[in-house]
Amino acid sequence: MAVTIKSQREIELMRESCRLLAIVHKEMEESIRPGMSTLEIDTLGDTLIRKLGCIPNFKNYNGYPASVCVSVNDEVVHGIPSKHRILQEGDIVSLDAGLIYKGYHSDAARTHAVGNISEEARLLIERTRESFFAGIKMAKAGNHLYDISNAIDAYIKPFGYGIVRDLVGHGIGTSLHEDPQVPNFAQRRRGLKLQAGMTLAIEPMINMGRADVEWLDDDWTVVTEDGSWSAHYENTILITEGEPEILTMY
Repeated sequence: MAVTIKSQREIELMRESCRLLAIVHKEMEESIRPGMSTLEIDTLGDTLIRKLGCIPNFKNYNGYPASVCVSVNDEVVHGIPSKHRILQEGDIVSLDAGLIYKGYHSDAARTHAVGNISEEARLLIERTRESFFAGIKMAKAGNHLYDISNAIDAYIKPFGYGIVRDLVGHGIGTSLHEDPQVPNFAQRRRGLKLQAGMTLAIEPMINMGRADVEWLDDDWTVVTEDGSWSAHYENTILITEGEPEILTMY
């Protein structure tokens, strides 16, 4: 496993890549309303990324046809935007996007309410977000990678939700996906020791029902097997000697 330690120059480039992505996410969030298509969200995200002088890193990545993954309700991740998929009042929608700035990648995801949503859906979104923060309390130099995984699992378990096991977080830098993989569920081993200068994309994907997922025929869209709704929350973070730095927050 080759985990890259970023130099100070690389960290500054990562910071800027992530700062710009946070701007894109904020503008996409503010655009969400019932009646808009998922393709409109993708078009907005793509336009914003390019206007900032960056490249959307999801576009054509392993053949993915869009710049923003737009996943609605029981879609966990990698939903393909469509002019025919119209957001309805009460839906939840997960937006996963990233960009490349001067050769350095950023990656972040958020799940948003479409209009007024049920209390059950609101809690799913909130707890998925909070599980990320529970995990990164352990994300500091000297701790081990799976301390993050175990903390996310321990936070989620009491709610009875399913933690997706087929998809995990990852290292990030000059490639979108680098070593190491970062599971969101408890591990028996401790994993590698965290070092200052590592940059990781931590991204819990939490289902209201069981953890099991399946891929649709488009080979991209991942849905819950039981039809329960799913939420996703992700930030790119920097490991430091002290508290982790969340690079994609706005």
